[in-house]
Amino acid sequence: MAPSQEHLKITPTKDGSTTLYSPQFKQHYHNPNGAVAESRHVFFETPGVPDAILRNETTVIFETGFGTGLNLLLLLEYLNQSSQKSKAVYYSVEAFPVDATTAMHFDFGDNPFLNHNKMLLVDIFGSLKPGLNAIEISGQITLHLFIGYFDQFFKQVFINKRVDCIFHDAFSPEVNADLWTADVFRNLANVCKNDAVLSTYCAATSARAAMAASGWFVARAKGALGKREMTIASLNPEKLAAFKRVDESRLAERYINREF
Repeated sequence: MAPSQEHLKITPTKDGSTTLYSPQFKQHYHNPNGAVAESRHVFFETPGVPDAILRNETTVIFETGFGTGLNLLLLLEYLNQSSQKSKAVYYSVEAFPVDATTAMHFDFGDNPFLNHNKMLLVDIFGSLKPGLNAIEISGQITLHLFIGYFDQFFKQVFINKRVDCIFHDAFSPEVNADLWTADVFRNLANVCKNDAVLSTYCAATSARAAMAASGWFVARAKGALGKREMTIASLNPEKLAAFKRVDESRLAERYINREF
């Protein structure tokens, strides 16, 4: 399930940046307390993406839900700030992309780098076609943006154990349950390196159970901007040493028994 783009509303958040609101799902794309601040915390600082950029010559990221493209711009900012000549390959899936006119009205608050590069998003959204779109971003990032559904991506695009980081940024399980199943997390695991890390704003027990049932080790992490928790997961339990693990066996059992 994906939102109708016709009635999306640009709304300000408390850190000065804007997000989108979907009347269909009755949810914002980002935390109303701060779109940029939330994305930094959930998808970059907590899973250690800046360290991965320094450690890897090329970091491979998979994002479930391209949304406004904010995470792509933030990755470009982190790469630009890095002392290393690092690069990134960025895979993302979006069923219903934002139109270029909407992107023109995005505002990233007091961040000059993001605002300066807003036209990059406008150009991306204005050039997309159904299926896989390969776009070179500034020489540092290669974007592979699939316009279609998640299951279509995995039928048409092959990624062989390349992914370092998963940004799972779909709408919540309450309104978009199809993207929070064990099959989804199993597909993600199949494209990841053994020490890959998955991060998401979601702290729902059902989502953590789906991860556990598909072979992920799962932990709690501090949430962003008023949210008590978020979730971080890995195929390697050592990557979660700094976090509080859940009982994966029990959650997996509950998932298999359809307790959610």
